[in-house]
Formats: sequence, C-alpha cells, structure tokens
Amino acid sequence: MTSDIPSFREAFRVWLKIGLLSFGGPAGQIALMHRVLVDEKRWISESRFLHALNYAMLLPGPEAQQLATYCGWLMHRTLGGIAAGVLFVLP
Repeated sequence: MTSDIPSFREAFRVWLKIGLLSFGGPAGQIALMHRVLVDEKRWISESRFLHALNYAMLLPGPEAQQLATYCGWLMHRTLGGIAAGVLFVLP
C-alpha cells in the first residue's frame, strides 16, 4: 500500500467504476485497474500490483477477476475482496 487505505465506500465506488468501464478482455481490464489503483489513486504500489498479477496469472481461471478480488482483499480483507470481485464482473 502506498497511501492511506481508502474508506470502504470510496473503494466500492471505484470498483463499480472499474466494473462499468472495463471491457475488451483481460489486457484492457488489467490496464484499467493499474491506471486507477496504482497511477491515479496510489492505493497499491507498482511492485505489489505486479506481484499480484504474476500470482494471478499462475492460477487457473480469469486473471483479471482474481487480481481485482486480491486488490479488494488487500484493502478491506474479506468484505473488500467480495465487493471487488462481484463489482468487477456484475456490470
């Protein structure tokens, strides 16, 4: 984490925005997550994001979904992981 942990409400809005704007496959979704979480909000460091991405790519299943869930969990534990995962795929 590079800056203060956001409130759950703020993180919820950001995950909803990412879910609504992300399309075009995992490359576009991951790039959008990186831009928002690392570059704009500075909630996650570059090295932590890349480490999580590498780990998600090793696991079976959709890496963008797994990355979103992990980043949500990192900020707000179980509730954050569930919210990020659901809001990422719901829209």
